[in-house]
Amino acid sequence: MIEMLWLKAFHLIFIVTWFAGLFYLPRLFVYAAEGPSADTMALFKVMQRRLLMITHIGGVLAIGFGVASLINAPGWLSQGWMHTKLLLVGGLIVYHLYCIRIVGQFATDANTRSSKFYRLFNEVPALFLVLIVLLAVLKPF
Repeated sequence: MIEMLWLKAFHLIFIVTWFAGLFYLPRLFVYAAEGPSADTMALFKVMQRRLLMITHIGGVLAIGFGVASLINAPGWLSQGWMHTKLLLVGGLIVYHLYCIRIVGQFATDANTRSSKFYRLFNEVPALFLVLIVLLAVLKPF
């Protein structure tokens, strides 16, 4: 029981870390897409790259502690809410991978998207967060 509480605690800590990166990284995309000066753009590229690394760490550890929790409580895998949650986590991973691609585009000055696109893109992780938390807390299925 105590072990499970530790797993859950660290899972939540790294979910917060992961989402912090996924919320702020697209905001950096917005600023970079608005055509700043060369010096400011260089700074945004460094910030994107560094934040992406922190986001990777948060994501890997959130997933790792989540998997450890599932190993410790395998019965959750037979529940519909967990299937839906894992599907959403898969979507969040795809979003994260797309962020990696965008950082690469900015790094090579190959961005073709507007700041308006990135403002909408920035809202996607909030939807994932709301749905995942509701599923984990309410366990509706």
